[in-house]
Amino acid sequence: MNISFLDAVIVELDDAFEYYEYQQQNLGYRFVQEVENAIDRISSYPNAWHKFSHNTRRCLVKNFPYGVIYKEHDESSILIVAIMNLHRKPNYWANRIKK
Repeated sequence: MNISFLDAVIVELDDAFEYYEYQQQNLGYRFVQEVENAIDRISSYPNAWHKFSHNTRRCLVKNFPYGVIYKEHDESSILIVAIMNLHRKPNYWANRIKK
């Protein structure tokens, strides 16, 4: 499965990593590992996660209040649209994708 990321996703991941690492040493690394685990689950079972909008799905990140928002381009590629903090406005990322 080919996984690609919007540029904004990398910024979100970096910001969250820095926040958690500031809170406690190695917590940022644990956060990134859980995001990677979520992306691995998405890659293995892209249709397992519930629809979040008309053309996206969301996989929750274990142990952290985040979700990975993604959309399938076709049967062999997935676009990660957001690493969403569940405490933020729920649709802040919606303008990142075309309807």
